Order: sequence, then C-alpha cells, then structure tokens
Amino acid sequence: MVSQAAPVQRIDNPDGFTEPLKSLKFNPGLDAQEFERSSLNALNVYDPLESWNRRVYHFNYRFDEWVFLPVVNGYKYVTPSFVRTGVSNFFSNLGDVPNLLNSLLQFKGKRSMETTGRLIVNTTLGIAGLWDPATMMGLKKQSEDFGQTLGFYGVPAGPYLVLPILGPSNLRDTGGLVFDFTAESQINFLNVAQVSEDHPELYLLRAIDRRYTTSFRYGQMDSPFEYEKVRYVYTEARKLQVSE
Repeated sequence: MVSQAAPVQRIDNPDGFTEPLKSLKFNPGLDAQEFERSSLNALNVYDPLESWNRRVYHFNYRFDEWVFLPVVNGYKYVTPSFVRTGVSNFFSNLGDVPNLLNSLLQFKGKRSMETTGRLIVNTTLGIAGLWDPATMMGLKKQSEDFGQTLGFYGVPAGPYLVLPILGPSNLRDTGGLVFDFTAESQINFLNVAQVSEDHPELYLLRAIDRRYTTSFRYGQMDSPFEYEKVRYVYTEARKLQVSE
C-alpha cells in the first residue's frame, strides 16, 4: 500500500510575504523617467548660463513650431524638388569658401585640396554651384569653421550657449560664426555678398534652406530632458570635429 504524501508546507519569508514581488507596483513610464533622470549626471556640460539658455531654447522651440517650420513647409509646397536641390547646392558651394579658409588655417592639406577641387568643379561644371558634380567625382563635402580653427589652436570652448534661432553653440563657436560670416562677406565669392546687401531676401532664402536641410525637430526625442541631451550631443560632436 502506497502511503499518501504529506502536503507541502508553505514557509513564509522572514518578512512575512510568501510572494514578495506580487504586491510590487511598477509604473514603466515613471521608472523609465527616473532612470533617465539618474543618468543625466553623465551628460554634465559646463553651462553656467543654463537658466538663460533654457529660456532661449524654449523661444527657439516655439519659433520653430509657429514660424520656421510653417515657412519651410510653404517653401516645400511652392517649389519643386529640383529647385530646392539647386538652392541647397548653391549655398553649399558658397559654404565651401570658409571651409577652405579654415582648412588652410589648420594646415589640413588634403582637405584644402579637396575643397579647392569642389569649388572649381561645382562653380564651373556645376554652373555656380547649382549642381554638385564634385560629389559624384569623389570630392566629398568637408565641414570646417573658425570655431574648429580656434579649437585647433587650443582655445577652450567656454560656456555652453543657446543662440536665438541658431541653436546650440558655445562662446568659442559663437565668435567663430562672426568670423566666418565676415570672411565670407569680405571675399564676396560670386558677388553674392554684395548682391545680398541690395536683396536681403537672399539671407532669408539661405536661412530657410538651412532649416530645410536640417533634420532635427524639437520634441523628437520625446523626453523631458531634451535640453540636456542636445547640449551633450552638441558638445561631444564639436570635440570630435576639432580633434579630426
């Protein structure tokens, strides 16, 4: 005769719970946010003007939402894609002028030759830069500015800044923007700077094209800590660009 097995006795945990996790409440959204908040220490950037920068960031957010993007959408609506491409190529070709100047100032011989080749090819074969045959020929677009040049010579970045409409920057790069704009105006490549003085709408078109070709959208990170993330990404990206 088989004896009946004795029932298994449940032994409580010392704290009195047999299933401690059963009563544990879990809020995925809140926990993810708390985890994100705790990880922000790794994103620290020198930002003594943070209070002001946040106000400017908020202004840029609303300006982008209420003014800039509607204008860009209107621009896309009234112009065919080949026209927008030509406009972008034209202003990109103008941008190779400060690219070349800063490559020379940093003694980057290969980049200087490539940028010179791009300017010659796109200005001639590309008809003042409306087309970009240089890229198809293997002459890649380079990005050099005076902020990088200052960094090359050891000038520190300084405090983080958020510029109205222009967005993330720092003290060094803001000075670099002024230098690049002045240099481009003085060089007056293709007489564009002089024509722009009589037709300021060219400045507006360039600003619209810049926003049109920039993929970033405020709020796309879906995070309450977007400011900190943008600040960190910009700062680290600039470090990499200076070190190249």
